[in-house]
Amino acid sequence: MKLTNIRFVTLAVIVLAAALSRLLPHPFNFTPIGAMALFGGAYFTRKAWAFVVPLLAMLLSDFILGFHSSMWAVYGAFILIVGLGMLMLRKITVGRILAASTLSSVLFFLITNFAVWMHPGSLYPKDAMGLIACYVAGLQFYQQDLFGNLFLNTVMGDLFFTTLMVGGFEWLKSKAPVLDTVEA
Repeated sequence: MKLTNIRFVTLAVIVLAAALSRLLPHPFNFTPIGAMALFGGAYFTRKAWAFVVPLLAMLLSDFILGFHSSMWAVYGAFILIVGLGMLMLRKITVGRILAASTLSSVLFFLITNFAVWMHPGSLYPKDAMGLIACYVAGLQFYQQDLFGNLFLNTVMGDLFFTTLMVGGFEWLKSKAPVLDTVEA
């Protein structure tokens, strides 16, 4: 197998494993969605693969979990987060991982809750006050369980899984230098 193929397959397996972890029991919204997108943007040097591999992995897990009417917003946010990973994680540092993970969580929240507000059957008026009410209700929605709220679920989930994926791959690279090939 070519060296670049080994790197590509390793990256793809990490993303697929993250997507499949969504099927395991987990605290509400503590998932690898943002991490998959950030990781793809950070490590697939061919931009098309940075989008395609994480999107296909996400689609696979969503076929099992199910779809809803505002999936367009979920996938739109996901695509933007891949781009965020390309921009913010060109160089991997703890600070950049923290910033990219936090920003991806906030971006995901803003986009998906905007979609809830825009939905034709939404209970919120289509004005600025309705949008604000939707975002406030969205924050309360994130406080459904004992595990926490937006920051303990979405943000901490993105941070945890991004650190796990990036740290895991960086560790693998230290053990198998062939993975440092940047053609994937």
